[in-house]
Amino acid sequence: MQIINKETLWQGRFLRIVLITFIDKEGKTRKWEAVERINNQGIVIVIPITANKEFVFIRQFRPAFGGYVIEFPAGLNDKRESLLEVAKRELIEETGLMTEEIIFLAEGPVSSGLSTEVITVFIAKNVKEAPDHLKKLYPPDEIENIEVIKVSEKETLDFLDKQREKGDFIDLKIYGFIELARKFII
Repeated sequence: MQIINKETLWQGRFLRIVLITFIDKEGKTRKWEAVERINNQGIVIVIPITANKEFVFIRQFRPAFGGYVIEFPAGLNDKRESLLEVAKRELIEETGLMTEEIIFLAEGPVSSGLSTEVITVFIAKNVKEAPDHLKKLYPPDEIENIEVIKVSEKETLDFLDKQREKGDFIDLKIYGFIELARKFII
């Protein structure tokens, strides 16, 4: 298996669609379409957990779905920061919370058949309200419409079921992240 060419079919402000030509295991030339982010050096997801053993979710309007999605705070590394710095920044921007305890959890592709995106996931333990000077330094993105929701660890799955029944989409990745994060709730 070998990539022999990658050609841009379309490019917008944030994304591009590429046509990848590769040689398969039998020596045949094949083509595959994929999506890439532009001016991005990685994506982070932050799983905030309070000292009271609550997960902090965000409920965000997502134009691609025409509705709200329950997810964890996330963001792009589009400012040439370390992924850890992106995690801290996004936590403040999207929730108004901060922490001194950020731990690497996992890393991998988001949708390997469609996109070249790789996400890095962090646990943010003992999150608390960020001071005003940090909130001013890292204000929410003006395009984002975010509601912050704290849910006890024990009520998390019931909460997600209720939100789905109300019509919200649930980011499927969070189910696995919740399970992985539970070992950090002590």
